[in-house]
Amino acid sequence: MYQILAYITFLLKSTNQHGVHSPFVYDFITKCLYDKRHYEAYGKLKAYRKQLLQSKDILEIKDFGAGSKRMSANKRSVSKMVKNSSSSFKYTKLLFRISKYFQFKDTLELGTSLGVGAQALSLGNINNQIVTIEGCPNTFQYSKNKFKALKLSNISCINSDFKSAITQLDETTFDCIFFDGHHNREATLAYFNVLISKTHNDSMFIFDDIYWSKDMTQAWNDIISNPRVTASIDCFNLGFVFFRKEQAKQHFTIRL
Repeated sequence: MYQILAYITFLLKSTNQHGVHSPFVYDFITKCLYDKRHYEAYGKLKAYRKQLLQSKDILEIKDFGAGSKRMSANKRSVSKMVKNSSSSFKYTKLLFRISKYFQFKDTLELGTSLGVGAQALSLGNINNQIVTIEGCPNTFQYSKNKFKALKLSNISCINSDFKSAITQLDETTFDCIFFDGHHNREATLAYFNVLISKTHNDSMFIFDDIYWSKDMTQAWNDIISNPRVTASIDCFNLGFVFFRKEQAKQHFTIRL
């Protein structure tokens, strides 16, 4: 019920590119978020999703985050996981476009799951070195094997809880950090507060499921209120945060 009411409120507040006076944000919306061109990589994204949807594999899950709202069993089918827990095809294509648009070179993903997000970020720029962290050992190994089969050599996988892995990262800064796991306020804010030290002026944070719960929405509101955050964009399913010092602090609510 919360998500339904939140979406109605979002629709009433949201707009498109019209009225956006920041050239940086306007270009991002019109040239990336609203890019209607067909990319060859979409075929690869669709093929991998189809492979997962047709899979008969069952994984025993060790859940470190807020869990799944639709799947409570420890043993879960890959096909149901991709239907219920992975990014939709629409948002997978969007992640590809974002990676391509900004030409990220160093990306961190918290929450590999079945790897659809990491695949999209990888295909967006083959020079994008992606570190993806997954807590569940079986999901980690499954996705790692898939990346190898897909020949995605620019993805490095870490099997660890997020907190431990973050403290051992070698990278000084990241161009992009995708928060796609552990959907609760306390954990999300804790990771944000640690990882903000690994940003540079042009870094971008992407938050998945910012309306997962009232708790997650509060975390999102806390994050965009942070003095280090300048531009922030609420697209309901995804939230984008930027740290550009030349950017006047402003929040945007944009329909996709």
